[in-house]
Amino acid sequence: MTAMFRITLPDGSAREVAPGTTPADVAAAIGPGLAKAAIAARVNGEVRDLNRPLDGDTELALITQKDEKEALELARHDYAHVMAEAVQHLFPGTEITFGPATEDGFYYDFAPKERPFTEDDLPAIEEEMRHIIARNEPFTREVWTRRQLIDRWTEQGERFKAEWAAELPEDEELTIYRQGEWLDMCRGPHMPSTGRLDPQAFKLTRVSGAYWRGDQKNAMLSRIYGTGWLNKKQLDQHLHMLEEAAKRDHRKLGAEMDLFHLQQEAQGSIFWHPKGYMIWRELEAYLRRRLDAGGYREVKTPQLMDARQWEQSGHWGKYRENMFVVPDEIPSGEDDRPVLSGKADLMALKPMNCPAHVLIFRQGIKSYRDLPIRLSEYGCCHRNEPHGALHGLMRVRQFTQDDAHIFCRQDQLVDEVSMFCDLLDRVYKDLGFEKYAIKLALRPEKRFGTDEMWDWSEQSLRDAVKATGRDTPEFGWEELPGEGAFYAPKLEFHLTDAIGRTWQVGTIQTDTVLPERLDASYVGEDGERHRPIMLHRAIFGSFERFIGILIEHYAGKFPTWLAPVQAVVATIVSDADDYAREAVAKLRAAGLRVESDLRNEKINYKVREHSLAKVPNLLVVGKREAEEGTVALRRLGSQGQEIVELGALIERLTAEATPPDLSR
Repeated sequence: MTAMFRITLPDGSAREVAPGTTPADVAAAIGPGLAKAAIAARVNGEVRDLNRPLDGDTELALITQKDEKEALELARHDYAHVMAEAVQHLFPGTEITFGPATEDGFYYDFAPKERPFTEDDLPAIEEEMRHIIARNEPFTREVWTRRQLIDRWTEQGERFKAEWAAELPEDEELTIYRQGEWLDMCRGPHMPSTGRLDPQAFKLTRVSGAYWRGDQKNAMLSRIYGTGWLNKKQLDQHLHMLEEAAKRDHRKLGAEMDLFHLQQEAQGSIFWHPKGYMIWRELEAYLRRRLDAGGYREVKTPQLMDARQWEQSGHWGKYRENMFVVPDEIPSGEDDRPVLSGKADLMALKPMNCPAHVLIFRQGIKSYRDLPIRLSEYGCCHRNEPHGALHGLMRVRQFTQDDAHIFCRQDQLVDEVSMFCDLLDRVYKDLGFEKYAIKLALRPEKRFGTDEMWDWSEQSLRDAVKATGRDTPEFGWEELPGEGAFYAPKLEFHLTDAIGRTWQVGTIQTDTVLPERLDASYVGEDGERHRPIMLHRAIFGSFERFIGILIEHYAGKFPTWLAPVQAVVATIVSDADDYAREAVAKLRAAGLRVESDLRNEKINYKVREHSLAKVPNLLVVGKREAEEGTVALRRLGSQGQEIVELGALIERLTAEATPPDLSR
């Protein structure tokens, strides 16, 4: 008698099935509705094809479109395969390479036979994709040998695929996925057929160049990007968000508002203009008040440190390629070039502040009674990011972290992390972010430290979030296997902005490795030396990127306390110039950031110009306002105006310009 498999379903019920049974068979046995809705299965935690036979006792969950995360990833993977088939059908001789799903869509890299693809090609490719979807071709999984793969790709003239197949291990299970006559190497999984895709829920968005395997020494390929969703409503929402994001682009608004600029002479570094740096100063002052109230002590550490220090900390082996390294100046020889005898003669611009903070901690003997010690720094750091990765304020080479490190005992860790979570919550809400998600990034494959240390560190972070009541779906609580730093697990804080995008900004990491490597210690109650726990934490992440996020979140329309110019007094007629100057003086005396506009221009022109610059308050004055001691107040985004007595307006604007109350 054939042994049966035991299938356990999410509700705890179990059933016996014969070998060869598929998740699709189980769905059909449960009911026709589920059979129709199911698109894949979670088999012992692994997402698999619906028609792949079960291979033993199984915990089985059937995936439908209600399981949006998994369903979207499957759909985007399917769209990529459909696009590749469409391209090869329309442009015979085109070679394929790789085509993964991405965060909001998919792409495929192609080697065209005749010319690179352009965006003019996209409508025809989209139409062909709809034909393939309409054919409802099944996705079928097949296991091939490496020899079969090499022969197939060589026969078809697929040079890139043949090269890749030749490097695959012979003892690994190698799979292809077929839809009709078209196939590609793929691990899967996929939905049951192309017909499960919504033909109105995708759009090809752009074309770019990409090097084979990301190496500029290799052939240039054409990469076609698309966005794919489960239904047209989701697609429309996404396209609307992209349109809104383009309007909010911090580079565009930064130029319109005269906040900053970038140029070739300092790639990856920001030229802050007075108005942009005013936003920086207000944020820095606000956060400094929060940190002072939270028991942090601010420090300042060197930009350049000896390479041996970075080797001892472990960063040299992990970050060397992203560090700016300079020789220690030891002129020798006729040409005065420095002679380097090794790391002793090398210095490096710091890519992070943590080793320097350990060196401060090590100055003098520390007792268990001294802990926790919270050291904060607005530390300027440098990382040698590739040119192609640089992006406005979001990805730079020189940046300033709102960095801090907390040195504490093991018994203090949960309280310290919980207090940080509360602090971060207040800061984000003060800055207009009501929603954020908390994720726990767990140990990576390559890491320092023992398994016992990682077990304790990860559980401590779980306990701290639980103590604050934030380990819930409301806060997007999630664990991310393998995504921790090489020395520590970390909590990540992902903000949701005004148009629904998420940004990973804040973080706190539990580190027992760096205190050991850099010999940090304190004297315990027992009189012996002990290693402190080191918490690496940031709220903004970096000032540059956080200001970029703020610009896009507010679309440049900052709350009055953060606005670089809080009001402009603009005249209608030159007879009001003296009154305008008097009003500006009184507003400035009240501590407001105010400018005047006395130009001989029509008031509608002035209104448009200051609206483009996102000035929150335009105070219009003419002869009548000068006589009555009033102003005509125009709020940014409002079509009307309000006549207000100048003294009353100063009181109102002063209240609006007051930074958030630290007592909250």
